[in-house]
Amino acid sequence: MFFLFSFKEEKHPYHVGSVEINYNSKSKTFEITGRFFLDDLENGLSQKYGKSFHFNDSKYKTQLNEALKNYSAEYFKLKTDNKFLKVNYVGYEEDNESVNLYLESETVAAPKKVETAVSFLYNLFEDQINIVHIIINGNRKSEKLTYPNRYLYQQF
Repeated sequence: MFFLFSFKEEKHPYHVGSVEINYNSKSKTFEITGRFFLDDLENGLSQKYGKSFHFNDSKYKTQLNEALKNYSAEYFKLKTDNKFLKVNYVGYEEDNESVNLYLESETVAAPKKVETAVSFLYNLFEDQINIVHIIINGNRKSEKLTYPNRYLYQQF
């Protein structure tokens, strides 16, 4: 009997994503890369917007770009030295079973304090974990955010 209940419908047992927030001192912008399981991101977008999305199908590319732009704006916020930054959607790239999502902030002087709100896929999973890395001038600080915690504050 236990054997029958030990299988899950999910393709993978963990719901984990990562977000790297890297300050580029030359361009004076934050370059943000989010990496998520492809099926999780498809399902998160589908649940949020009420329609199907498929990454491995080129006819969905325009829809995916629009949805990811809106999704990122809602589920990712960045603040430095007590000022919210405008974050622009750059694009996405498929990488086997994951998707890399690219964002870039407006220009800002090298910050001393970084605050972020990261809640990617919290609309889908109550066990979602997002590993967040903030890198400024080679100084890397990382933290794990587990649903429902979405806020991270780092001093540099």
